[in-house]
Amino acid sequence: MTAYRLFGMPGSLYTAKARSYLIKQRIDFEEAIPADPAWPAITAATGRWIIPVLQTPAGEIIQDGAAIIDHVEAKGLARLSAYPETPIHRLVSLLFELFGGEGLLRPAMHYRWNFDAANLAFLKTDFVAALMPGADDGARDAVFGAASGRMRKAASGFGISTETIPAIEASYLAFLDLLDAHFAHSPYLLGGRPTIGDYGLIGPLYPHLARDPYPAMLMKQRAYHVWRWVERMNAPGALLGGHLAAGEALIDDDAIPPTLKALMAFIAEDYLPELAAHVAFANAWIDAHPDLETGTSGLPDPMTRVIGRASFAWRGHNLATMVMPYRFYLLQRVQAALAEAGPAQATASALLQATGLASLATLRTHRPVERVNNLEVWGADRRR
Repeated sequence: MTAYRLFGMPGSLYTAKARSYLIKQRIDFEEAIPADPAWPAITAATGRWIIPVLQTPAGEIIQDGAAIIDHVEAKGLARLSAYPETPIHRLVSLLFELFGGEGLLRPAMHYRWNFDAANLAFLKTDFVAALMPGADDGARDAVFGAASGRMRKAASGFGISTETIPAIEASYLAFLDLLDAHFAHSPYLLGGRPTIGDYGLIGPLYPHLARDPYPAMLMKQRAYHVWRWVERMNAPGALLGGHLAAGEALIDDDAIPPTLKALMAFIAEDYLPELAAHVAFANAWIDAHPDLETGTSGLPDPMTRVIGRASFAWRGHNLATMVMPYRFYLLQRVQAALAEAGPAQATASALLQATGLASLATLRTHRPVERVNNLEVWGADRRR
């Protein structure tokens, strides 16, 4: 084996993050699907059925988009690092990684599973092609029925219901308009090349929202510049198309333009209440498990990624959404960037304050979330 192998699915949110990064770094890799004969050995190595997984030329198994990116960076194989060297850009890019991977799950799930007239035939063919290519009609129905059934059942765990759908759509369209305004003037979030924030956003914005038929048409008709960014994120070159060629440098002087500050303010309004509720729930859960062993998930099944549901007010509704410790892992990356900002820390804190995100600095679970052997586990209690 000479190339990296990326196990995932074309329609997978989390696969898109890793795939886009590998493409942009011009890494020699081939993509494999769960129907691949090697997949059972991969799941045995990771301890659960989960994508994406990267198999290295040396046979190492790495699960999770952030871990895959960090592996390539640590090996010195990145053509252009996903992590900005300047402290404000690094902080902001990690914020958008968090929001992209965790804060856009509601619209991603809604626009995939609540528009069957436009989406269903495509989704059925796409899912079966990855899970059981060549299946007969009976098997196709069973495979897709099982996969789609799990996803539809999970929708309520993201706060999707008949009552909340109008608010979900209003929220997404507001975000799409803000992002389109930003990409009208910048090919990527922070200038001439993608950073970790772009890779976080491509997860929901490509497979769910720019590839599934109904939301893809919505994006093309309403947010041309976002659509062009999606295309850029899936090509090795810049595909500037309308942007003046200005090289691959990031915005000068570690600056954050007004269009990006507007997006940060949107995150504060739309996602911060959910994140705060999840941290509070997790801390209560940790306190309710005094015998929780450090280095474990505290759950009997490694496939289980949810510790419960947290309630919070959102756009006139009371939602109860699934609490997944993985998002605290991404939050910790944002907080680490702030802590490591050095002389720019006051500027970084002022930026968070001005955009309504100041509380990000103090939203901490009593135990950190760590990743060991491709699993999320709880670290030692910070209070001791």
